[in-house]
Amino acid sequence: MTEEIIIAGFGGQGVLSMGKILAYSGIMQDQEVSWLPSYGPEMRGGTANVTVILSDERISSPYLKIVDTAIILNQQSMDKFEASVKPGGILIYDPNGITAHPTRTDIKIYQIEGTKLAAEMGNKKIFNMVILGGYLKIKPVVKIENVIEGLKKSISERYHHLIPLNLEAITLGMNSIVPYKVVEPVS
Repeated sequence: MTEEIIIAGFGGQGVLSMGKILAYSGIMQDQEVSWLPSYGPEMRGGTANVTVILSDERISSPYLKIVDTAIILNQQSMDKFEASVKPGGILIYDPNGITAHPTRTDIKIYQIEGTKLAAEMGNKKIFNMVILGGYLKIKPVVKIENVIEGLKKSISERYHHLIPLNLEAITLGMNSIVPYKVVEPVS
């Protein structure tokens, strides 16, 4: 099993931490792991992405041109990374702020209203955990108990009291992701 993922959005959306939690979760399952972040000089608001590779075999390179799964959280990332999903692969996105929805018909596309759901839960900072839950419903590449361990490793101990809230957000995401049907242009 090898899963090659790109997670892309704005800085401040938890893109890098979502990737880090996946990476730690893979380590807890004795998988080979690569976590390669890429971001601009801005702390918040600039674009950020991270590639994560989880594999049962050695990883030859952390650099990816095409991916099994793209998790897209803003329009700039949709424009840049939709084409990088392998035919037959998966694209997951939050429609908030997306003006040009995905158009490919050779991949599976899922939508999850992470921004809206996190706001309804009363904590916009758990947005990335809602998205992560949706991803894990579609591609259960790591076990939830290892996600808990990944959370413990990736967040400061003073925030460990928020782990139950994060797990609630992951469960909400698992229950909220839906297939997206590409609308064919009318001729």
